[in-house]
Amino acid sequence: MKRRNILTAAAALATGATTIAVLGKKKTEITSPAQTPLGAPYISKNLRKLRLVTSWPKDFPGLGMMPNRVAQYVHTMTNGRIDIKVFSAGELVGAAEVFDTVSTGAADMYHSAEYYWQGKAKGFSFFTAVPLGLTATEMVGWIEFGGGQQLWDSLSAKFNIKAIQAGNSGHQMGGWFKKEIRSLEDFKGLKMRMPGIGGEVIRRMGGAAVKLSGGEIYQALQSGAIDATEWVGPWNDYAFGFYREAPYYYGPGFHEPGAALSLGINLDIWNSFSASDKAIFESACHKASNIAVGEYTHENAKALITLREEHNIHARVFPKEVWDKFGTISNEVVSEIGQSDKETRKIFESYIKARNGYRSWTEISEGQYITARKASLAT
Repeated sequence: MKRRNILTAAAALATGATTIAVLGKKKTEITSPAQTPLGAPYISKNLRKLRLVTSWPKDFPGLGMMPNRVAQYVHTMTNGRIDIKVFSAGELVGAAEVFDTVSTGAADMYHSAEYYWQGKAKGFSFFTAVPLGLTATEMVGWIEFGGGQQLWDSLSAKFNIKAIQAGNSGHQMGGWFKKEIRSLEDFKGLKMRMPGIGGEVIRRMGGAAVKLSGGEIYQALQSGAIDATEWVGPWNDYAFGFYREAPYYYGPGFHEPGAALSLGINLDIWNSFSASDKAIFESACHKASNIAVGEYTHENAKALITLREEHNIHARVFPKEVWDKFGTISNEVVSEIGQSDKETRKIFESYIKARNGYRSWTEISEGQYITARKASLAT
């Protein structure tokens, strides 16, 4: 395609006009469904340009790297035939707007966390993380072999989206606290930044769950607006400097045992892919997810050592009575959500069946091994 024609096509896209794209020898009419400045994807005979919007700040450690890797892998596996431009939160749309932007076709795909969309359908929560839910490896088991992907497809299709797991931040920490947690009484009146289902658990324990974006947390700790916060884990938490205001670091967290991240693709775009291109996207997402688990394991360990040795944080484990209460209330809240509607009930029942089944293996294998290894290396 000549440069003049490319510029003409780009100008038409910018005004939401109808353009003609060439796929092989077949001409396909593409119309911008939302008539927005984002327009429709650019397609030439040998090149397809797609736009990926994310919920993460530019170059954000871990989370922000996952969509970049997906784009890189797809580009490599297609020899550059599919080129994905990644837009960080705020560059085209806000972090919370990526779902609707892709659903309407104003952008082609997003990278985010599905539990952000629980206001649209309660069932979305189960495809990221719920309290006392699946670990990162168990999540893969459910999605790939336990019927999770089929349920996810059914739910997402109602919003014109095809979603694929494309990352996991692993087990998250319980949070940073200004004061030590010795008993359940310490949660009475505690103002803690914790969104979503975990926040509801904190409320039922007598605390106040405060919703804050990542950029607002440190100032809230510093001013006393909150007494504690959860974020992700040592790697991301260290970068935010929470240890300066809240030196007690509790783990593990009850609320997100293996937070999955997703690539959501506009369903019309997905259906336009060949079978081989669909397989390429799935492979790229799976590789990005696997790399993310390894990266978080590596970087969290490094950051925790730094926090302990250079900043003298107080690493703690919640008392047993606190964990028992986490468990009781978490099961209540998750069960209530699971009964929200017919479709959510199907997702909930499948998820709980997987959790109960995987426990028989996880607890006697990895769980017992970690306990035994800790005891052996301590002698």
